[in-house]
This record gives sequence, structure tokens and C-alpha cells, in this order.
Amino acid sequence: MLSGTLVKIFSIIFLGLVAIILILGIRTLFKGGEESKKNSNKLMQLRVLFQFIAVILLVSFAYFFKN
Repeated sequence: MLSGTLVKIFSIIFLGLVAIILILGIRTLFKGGEESKKNSNKLMQLRVLFQFIAVILLVSFAYFFKN
């Protein structure tokens, strides 16, 4: 089923993006300085957004393709 494959691909992409943004946010947080003040909170907000999208995709995948 094509739509099931698309949901799987988007789920993997968004989970990967969440992991990358999380790593960047933690790195920026521990680096400190001016860059940390400027970007750390924005990266964590972006992570929460992508994490929300990934959870919605995973829940929809589990709901619609549970057979």
C-alpha cells in the first residue's frame, strides 16, 4: 500500500530530524556563551514541534495500518 509506505518514510524522516535537532540543541546548550543564549531555546522549541509531528505520524500509522 502506497500510503502506508509514505507514512513509514515520513515517520522515519521526522524521527531522524527530532534526533538531529536534539543533538544540536544539547551541543549548543553545553557549549555555552552567546550562541547558547541565542539558539538553545529556539532549537528546543523546534524539537518539540518536530516531535509532535512525529508522534502524530506514528499514531496515525498505528491506527490506520494495524492489520
